[in-house]
Amino acid sequence: MSGIGQASIDYITIVDGYPAEDTKEEAEGFVVAGGGPAATALVGLSRLGVKAYFMGVVGDDDAGAAIIKGLENESVDVKGIRVRKGGESQRAVIIVNRKDGTRTIVWKRPSASMLKAREIDLARILRSDMLLLDGLMPEASLKGAAIARDAGIPVLLDAGRVREGMMELCALSDYVVCSADFAAGLGLTPARTAERLSAMGCTAATVTLGPGGSVTLCDGRLIDQKAFDVDAVDTTGAGDVFHAGYAYGALMGWPIEKTVEFASAFAAIKCMSIGGRAGIPTLAATMRFIKERGEGDMRR
Repeated sequence: MSGIGQASIDYITIVDGYPAEDTKEEAEGFVVAGGGPAATALVGLSRLGVKAYFMGVVGDDDAGAAIIKGLENESVDVKGIRVRKGGESQRAVIIVNRKDGTRTIVWKRPSASMLKAREIDLARILRSDMLLLDGLMPEASLKGAAIARDAGIPVLLDAGRVREGMMELCALSDYVVCSADFAAGLGLTPARTAERLSAMGCTAATVTLGPGGSVTLCDGRLIDQKAFDVDAVDTTGAGDVFHAGYAYGALMGWPIEKTVEFASAFAAIKCMSIGGRAGIPTLAATMRFIKERGEGDMRR
């Protein structure tokens, strides 16, 4: 499994209710952890036993070193990371409301230049079972998606927002998992968004709706997957972990219904821990969770 996209270092603070502007609030906890859509999704896949290879950029700063170390600790191959001399890595400050697990993110994009098409490892992509993209390195992502498509390697796109190159990537992807923000950017309902993406040629199109679950269109069937009800303490990274679970199901050749159910459970379990990665479960833990709580959570 290969991935191209964004990696960051997250500074996560937990507070008892979101603070009002121009006030002081004592934090209940503080966590420093790796983040970024594609990077965290690959960590999720690694936890599931999938060999993962990440392509992205960091600066030659302390944050960049921490990003690389965090991925290495999760057995993600980091040989595809380009370290930009004199560049700043991406950072994010995340305020988590302990009362309901919601999070507010303030982030700064890296000063290090984006990954170029010539910098991606084409040979590694061609040896992969799937290519995962978050669309945040548009030039490299478009090149990688085109190479994968020509070679018959499935592409899964995490479409967070409508931004540069995203619709072109949709047309090159076999699986598109987009957010409610992406649907809103198109001015469409989730179901209509899935229809539009399917019309562009993808095998399955899914729109994630947070606590509202997800809607998927595949083979002309609309699947409404409810979110699992858990005591969420932090939703940071939930979408990224959902994409990892979704990719795993596709890699295993599961029916789409099983895939979205697994992805939903995988993400729900994560939300019971602080940070985007700490709570990512194992395959066995996710399967137990589904067995115990899965029945009745999916409507077709």
